[in-house]
Amino acid sequence: MDPTAERIELPDGYGTATTTMAWAAVREKLEQAPRYWLVTTRRDGRAHVVPVDGIWLDDAWWYGGSPGTLHQRNLEHDRRVVVHLEDTMAAVILEGSMERVVPPAEQTRRLMAASKAKYGYGPPEAAYAAGLWALRPERARAWSAFPTDVTRFRFG
Repeated sequence: MDPTAERIELPDGYGTATTTMAWAAVREKLEQAPRYWLVTTRRDGRAHVVPVDGIWLDDAWWYGGSPGTLHQRNLEHDRRVVVHLEDTMAAVILEGSMERVVPPAEQTRRLMAASKAKYGYGPPEAAYAAGLWALRPERARAWSAFPTDVTRFRFG
């Protein structure tokens, strides 16, 4: 189900949002993005930001990798994250909490195929059996023509 789209009221001096973006356009950007910036929280409360590969599939953002990385260790104690795309002029920013998921076989095959198509490689099937992180966003913000289409998305 598509999220609810709302115009964002911007502070004085930033301009006015007069329209909202369509979620389909935002979803397409999420599907096609080569890299994502992942923001996690360290145990002492400081932010940690790192660029990572990822796949948008089935209304969720998926990523994996070594459990020894700082960002994965951070998720073990605080699953709240922000994920955003690289383009500041056509921004997409997701917020929510990550969940450790072992995808079913059919979804694993689709994730593997999507990774192979997007990056030219895919983790071995055993990596999926160990689990991936999935973000089903709670909120998102996006724009492609700031400030006219600054949009907040709320997920049900």
